Amino acid sequence: MKRYEHIFFDLDHTLWDYDTNVRHALHALYGQFGLQERGIHSPERLLQAFNQVNFELWAMYDKGEVDKVSLRQRRFPWIFEVAEADPQAVPAGLEEAFMQQTSSQPGLMPHALDLLHYLKPRYPLHIITNGFDESQALKMRSSGLSPFFELVVTSETTGHKKPDRRIFDYALERLQTRPEACLMVGDNPNSDMLGALNAGIDRVFYTPNGRSCQHPVTHTIRQLDQLKSLL
Repeated sequence: MKRYEHIFFDLDHTLWDYDTNVRHALHALYGQFGLQERGIHSPERLLQAFNQVNFELWAMYDKGEVDKVSLRQRRFPWIFEVAEADPQAVPAGLEEAFMQQTSSQPGLMPHALDLLHYLKPRYPLHIITNGFDESQALKMRSSGLSPFFELVVTSETTGHKKPDRRIFDYALERLQTRPEACLMVGDNPNSDMLGALNAGIDRVFYTPNGRSCQHPVTHTIRQLDQLKSLL
């Protein structure tokens, strides 16, 4: 097996269980902000609208079509519209409460903690994420991930978003290492796999649902603990 000097991980959907944590946060906020009285008929309807809108907004963010401020300003009015509620009825402070509530959730993907305990004594571990500085830092603290990682690189810090190779180049320069000495683990075919490919870094595609990756990868795993046998 090839011996790597550094291992990079994506955060959301790879280590931090984004979907479960968002669901818990939205259910809490639904009651806290009285969203039924504001036209959203159930927490499930809120979650359905959120998933649709958030996916589209992050796709726009990744393409540079919206920035951080615009994404956050547009999110809940658009969610209300998709949920067939009045966008003007979005309560003040809902977006800020969503960010705090969601990022404070502790849920991790299956086997994530066990894998990190296994890897930490063996490799320097790092995060490369397209998320925002403050929310990603809170996610890592709240879920107990912070002690495992030496370098956390965000698109907000670097000004470049995966799959732009420059966010990977930034990490390589900070660590004073070479692409061939590194491995990237992530769930997103474009931002993680194409991004690492662009940077000349080996790639492990984590696909718990079994979807395929249209870009060449070094390895594919369905469970995080399968990574142990590759290192």
